[in-house]
Amino acid sequence: MEPFKLIHPNDQHTAIASSGGANVKFIAGGTNLVDLMKLDIEKPAQLVDINSLKLQTIETLSNGNVRIGALVKNSDLAYHPVIMKNYPVLSEALLSGASPQIRNMATVGGNLLQRTRCPYFYDTSFPCNKRVPGSGCSAINGYNRMNAILGTSSQCIATHPSDMCVAMAALGAIVHVEGLRGKREIPFHEFHLLPGQTPQYETTLKHGELITAVEIPAIPYAAKSHYLKVRDRHSYEFALASAAVILNVVNGRIQTARVALGGVGTRPWRAVLAEKVLTGALANEQTYRTAAEAALSEAKPHKDNAFKIELAKRTLVRALKTVGGMS
Repeated sequence: MEPFKLIHPNDQHTAIASSGGANVKFIAGGTNLVDLMKLDIEKPAQLVDINSLKLQTIETLSNGNVRIGALVKNSDLAYHPVIMKNYPVLSEALLSGASPQIRNMATVGGNLLQRTRCPYFYDTSFPCNKRVPGSGCSAINGYNRMNAILGTSSQCIATHPSDMCVAMAALGAIVHVEGLRGKREIPFHEFHLLPGQTPQYETTLKHGELITAVEIPAIPYAAKSHYLKVRDRHSYEFALASAAVILNVVNGRIQTARVALGGVGTRPWRAVLAEKVLTGALANEQTYRTAAEAALSEAKPHKDNAFKIELAKRTLVRALKTVGGMS
């Protein structure tokens, strides 16, 4: 780890004003950033500790939406009564991630900015286009069992690691940010970028912008939702495949569907093709299987991760059965 300066601003304006340097990072829980600094992957010259900012509240707005401060801890969000009752998919996703100790430290804003757990990204002895643009992607011809099969490119097949973000993608959340040029609201499906030819750029955040909150739309039928995660071991493990499912079923027919996948995409993967199959269809096994086929129809496997296609299909079908039942 290289030397760095640590500052502790007491208000949002000062924090943002302190972030204008070329190599400055915000830090809250630090559960990912500190690891990357120890491995010399991240080398900030200055850290801006934002834990004193007033971004720790969860509130229901007048329009029914829920606004979650960026510094809310993952554990606090997972066990919040409004989230557990109205958005169980989000609570379940949070509780399936990491360990209790990490969830007690990790923040909502930090979770949005998790870097990939691709082993070649973490090992600086191997080329990685995320670390050093243009150096190559070692995972493509290397051991790629954990890597992505959706949204990949010739430059990167790294999987997005977050569970929370899969649920947020299904919910259609909005990310609130503030920077030197003012405030912005970013729809969740626009926040994370596909790798394309520039995998070093992972989000649409501009330099110095601070995540201040995440807003979840009021979705009455989201009370009937589920997050299912399949992994090598039950705790402290990243997903091989996961599914966040929200269905509005009336008289055995699916009126509205929201579906997202994890463990298989280069970003939290909103399964739009599956949603199209589900909407208006009968809630039965045939519909669910057709939707799963659609969700994985564009998958591009590599030598060690082709199994993820069938695994993701089965994971999605099981989650759909749990939420939608069988008509």
